[in-house]
Amino acid sequence: MIKQIDIPPVWLAIAIAIVATIARFDPDDLSIKHPVTDLIAGLCIGAGLILIILALIEMRKHKTTFMPHGQPEALVQNGIFRRSRNPIYLGDTLVLLGITLRFDAVVAMPIVPLFALFIEKRFILKEEERLRRKFRAAYAAYCTKVRRWL
Repeated sequence: MIKQIDIPPVWLAIAIAIVATIARFDPDDLSIKHPVTDLIAGLCIGAGLILIILALIEMRKHKTTFMPHGQPEALVQNGIFRRSRNPIYLGDTLVLLGITLRFDAVVAMPIVPLFALFIEKRFILKEEERLRRKFRAAYAAYCTKVRRWL
């Protein structure tokens, strides 16, 4: 049961809830509210959602799991995976950044890199180990060509 709810979207929702709570108490004198900031927020959220969707489509094409605790059936190296080994997590982080900017929660900004670090330690490193064990040389070659995040 715990594994079913120990997934990145749940952690993203928790991070968003923390940002929203902080935003309610964020002092106005720290505001960066501006139309440009709103534009950047929208671009981050949109780009994050596009990355997530593109990655899910590619994983579905290859009939492999997108669940972080699942066993991979294929080493996906096409599409968005030519640019990032973790486009879904990158997308999650961009969505969080965009929401943090949209809420004008300057004090909450450190949550974004903390979220990325948490996701890396909690999910990415374990996923990489499973891929390394299953796909050995192919995964090692892929890692030399494509970065973890960008």
